[in-house]
Amino acid sequence: MLNTTNVNRLIIKFCFAVLFFQGQANAQLVIGQPNLGFSQACASETFNSFNVTFVFSPESAVNASNQFIVEMSDADGSFSSPTSVFTSSPGSVTSSPATLSFSIPETTSGENYKIRIKSTSPAATSSQSVAFAAYYKLQDSPFTINNLVSTGAYCTGGSYLLTIDNPGTGNNDSPLNYPSLTFYWYKETSATTSVFVAEGPTLSVSEEGTFFVETNYGSCTSNSFSNRVTISEANASGEAEATIASSLGNPYCPEQGLTTLSTIGGNSYQWFKDGVEIPDATDQMYQTDESGTFSVQVDLGECSASGSIELVSELFESEINVDEVNHILDGETLSVEITNTAINPEFQWYFESQLITSVTGNTYDITEFGDYTVVITETSGCEGSRIYEFTVEEGIDPFPDVDKIPNVITPNGDLKNDTWVLPLKYTTGTNTEVVILDERGKVVFQTTDYQNNWPENDLNLTSINQLFYYIISTTDGEVKKGSITIVK
Repeated sequence: MLNTTNVNRLIIKFCFAVLFFQGQANAQLVIGQPNLGFSQACASETFNSFNVTFVFSPESAVNASNQFIVEMSDADGSFSSPTSVFTSSPGSVTSSPATLSFSIPETTSGENYKIRIKSTSPAATSSQSVAFAAYYKLQDSPFTINNLVSTGAYCTGGSYLLTIDNPGTGNNDSPLNYPSLTFYWYKETSATTSVFVAEGPTLSVSEEGTFFVETNYGSCTSNSFSNRVTISEANASGEAEATIASSLGNPYCPEQGLTTLSTIGGNSYQWFKDGVEIPDATDQMYQTDESGTFSVQVDLGECSASGSIELVSELFESEINVDEVNHILDGETLSVEITNTAINPEFQWYFESQLITSVTGNTYDITEFGDYTVVITETSGCEGSRIYEFTVEEGIDPFPDVDKIPNVITPNGDLKNDTWVLPLKYTTGTNTEVVILDERGKVVFQTTDYQNNWPENDLNLTSINQLFYYIISTTDGEVKKGSITIVK
């Protein structure tokens, strides 16, 4: 007979055996081949989420701490160094089938990626998924080559180098800013077809045709492609066409800043404006904010190229009817008018840097002395502005009502006693003859329409105080004689 001790030992061994076999049963988790919810993984900054579905059995084998991991192979489908692209929370996936979402890394680029599923408790690994193309489109917008110049030319027996612009022109997002990207060059065979030519960031062309380049995103479609450039061979005379492109377009709005004129690549360059050579304008690009005919001569080595562009600024034209410095008498009015071709113009008038809120039109009647500014803004189209600044000063009455004929004047430019001013009965409109003679009796001035404006010019005075004589004869026979001393 078994004693109590032996019975207890048997019970304990039986329990251990049950627990062992139960643990062995729980460890046998099988994960089926992942089923992809996509045919290609074409990701970008705005989209990067992909689903994978899988089955596992038995569900009871999954422990409470278990996590499912989505692993992605390298571009050749190898899992020698897999990348974990998703890990579930412990115990969050307990029923089969299961669907998980994951994102691909920004370095993804290839046609033969694969996915597999792993569990942590118990440890198990599925078979590999079918291969799929996957690319993360770091740059997915049009970019420029050849500085956006639509043509290029090469000498017979030579070649022309096409390059991707870096950082590009204007708002161009150059793909060269992303070192991991690669590029495929193509030559057009028709308006809708093309053939692959070469791979790389540049292309040396030695045949005529139209070429462009795309960022290599394999079978994934993208908007990362360049403008077309047509390459030609110089003619028999050694001349080729040099196209000129304007970065701001043509016509352009100078309010945006300087426009950059670019031409085809060559050994050296010389730019001209309206047929006149522009000093030091010897680069492939030239910046300007002017309108006019711009041309360029390009040395291609064994031959040359030339071209021109009629550059037009869209900024409106305008004129003001006053000078920079204006004079009016106290109580007089200066009528200022702005003529312009602006679309929906707005006018802002300033007096001594303060906005005049009551004046919003293109005219203003000014009665105060001081500094004025007017700003004309085109609110449609180019939306640019022009500014005029001018000053209104107190003027001198050329015909003041004086009582006596002066015998001393001081023409020193201070606007005080600078000219010989006569009473009104001897000035313009009275037909009074005014004659002025020098010390030797030589007539230096004579008129019957005196404007109170003598001396108008420099008299080349030989002394500090020089003496002149006058004879004033009115129509009724009155004669006035005397002297005039000019004090310098």
